[in-house]
Amino acid sequence: MQQIINFILRNRSFLLFALLFGVSLFLTIQSHTYHKSKFINSANFLSGNIYKTTHGISQYFDLKIQNEILSEENKKLRQLLYSKDAADPDSVSLDSFTYTSPYRFSKASVIKNSFGLLNNYITLNKGQKDSVYQDYGVISSNGIVGIVDQTSAKFSRVMSILNSKSRINAQLKKTNHFGTLKWEGKSPELVQLVDIPKQAPVQKGDTIITGGRSTIFPKGIPIGSVVSFEMDETGNYFIVQVKLFNDMTNLGHVYIIKNLDTEEINTLETQNEQ
Repeated sequence: MQQIINFILRNRSFLLFALLFGVSLFLTIQSHTYHKSKFINSANFLSGNIYKTTHGISQYFDLKIQNEILSEENKKLRQLLYSKDAADPDSVSLDSFTYTSPYRFSKASVIKNSFGLLNNYITLNKGQKDSVYQDYGVISSNGIVGIVDQTSAKFSRVMSILNSKSRINAQLKKTNHFGTLKWEGKSPELVQLVDIPKQAPVQKGDTIITGGRSTIFPKGIPIGSVVSFEMDETGNYFIVQVKLFNDMTNLGHVYIIKNLDTEEINTLETQNEQ
């Protein structure tokens, strides 16, 4: 306390000047409209920039949470998009996709991704404890990624579409002509759609989507666009070069697709084969 008193006594002239200057400044601002408006504008500018800066900092540290929220929302929207009632948009409601769609979407993160090999695989941070199992489809916001082929308790391995063993049912969006999507092991941007009959009206720029003729992917998920096509050796089918919508070299968040009807469909097909 004594130190404070000594400081005031040593600097009493300066402190008295500062006090009188502050009072005079206050009175000037209060009695003159121009000065008052300038002061308010300056204060608003200063506080606005402070709030903008602090908000920007808080947004940066909140990105992870916001990404989780957006991923969850996208999961629900995709479930709605590929519900049984999606063919009739007017019939889709928030409750309809919850109970009528056979597909369930869960989000996951890519923790490892290869794309420079002949047989490429992707590792996800979700596994059996998250109800992820073999033959579940995997997509991103831009299109298909691959199919789960192995799982552990906490992780799953996905056979990428950039894998020479990959075979996925796909079709032309504008018609019902379908074939098999595979990869010849060259460019990570291009896959091949084979067994498209020569009667199909294939054109450069046509969109390729999933055909829905398997229990893995619902119909209509975008894959890519046609860049070129040619006849195969038999002269009866096209070999179509498809440029992927997905950048397979840059995968972060993905969605895993579970078909609730898979077991019933497989049981029925097994009985038919017997």
